[in-house]
Amino acid sequence: MPLNLPDKLPAIDLLKEENIFVIDSSRATTQDIRPLRIVILNLMPIKVTTETDLIRLLSNSPLQIEVCFMKLKSHTSKNTPIEHMKAFYHDFDVLRDQKFDGMIITGAPVEHLDFEEVNYWTEIQEIFDWTRTHVTSTFYICWAAQAGLYHHYGIPKYPLEKKMFGIFEHQICEGFKQLPIFRGFDDTFFVPHSRHTEVRRSDIDRCPELQIISESAESGVHMVMARGGREFFVTGHSEYSPYTLDTEYRRDLGKGLPIEIPRNYYRNNDPEQGPLVRWRSVANLLFANWLNYYVYQETPYDINEIK
Repeated sequence: MPLNLPDKLPAIDLLKEENIFVIDSSRATTQDIRPLRIVILNLMPIKVTTETDLIRLLSNSPLQIEVCFMKLKSHTSKNTPIEHMKAFYHDFDVLRDQKFDGMIITGAPVEHLDFEEVNYWTEIQEIFDWTRTHVTSTFYICWAAQAGLYHHYGIPKYPLEKKMFGIFEHQICEGFKQLPIFRGFDDTFFVPHSRHTEVRRSDIDRCPELQIISESAESGVHMVMARGGREFFVTGHSEYSPYTLDTEYRRDLGKGLPIEIPRNYYRNNDPEQGPLVRWRSVANLLFANWLNYYVYQETPYDINEIK
């Protein structure tokens, strides 16, 4: 089934070039179907890139999905044209009375700050609380995962000696291989990481409400589940396109910042040979499984009954 996206969203043309079936809101209104409503709180600086990456993965499903973009009233994006934000994004205040089958909250470039020092921390705390009564399942990514774990469960984050940067091998934790979120996964799978901070197993293990369901010997805790799948906290970036880490690496190199070549990423560890993509298939599985088993099969037909 197609993705129902806001009219004239730039991602529509980009994804059509990849033969992904998308329709705009005008056409979707003619179809007699109850689509899944997914809201994305996009905290990344380059909005269009993140929109395209996430929509690409959400499209890998037989379900019709209506995507809505949320923005913060307390923060103005400096890297995305204001016209784009006005055309395609809605303030939380506008959406707070609506309910959604699923929500994705992205990472943000504020890892160097304590959570309370982030200028939109008060508003995002309100959104985190709101998800628990207005969303069937919420998918927190990278910084949002750390922030959600801290806000809901008091799990601290810790600075790393050097950036966790590259593609790392992961395993499903013992006892969780039969979870629907891992349906179709191989015994080991690869995930991109790009972060300066971490959460630790020792803290999470002390919280009985949390379950670490996948991890990596190199990059640590990967996915934490809570409330029976109504919350997923994911420290990696399965949504990244093939050249995202390359762009980050060359950007930091150009700025003279201390950055190492992303691990396990380039062919023969040579930036000039380009990336070897090893995470695309599992990324599609991850988002398809989340949509199917934790959103579609758990959400009520009457969306207003979400609680």
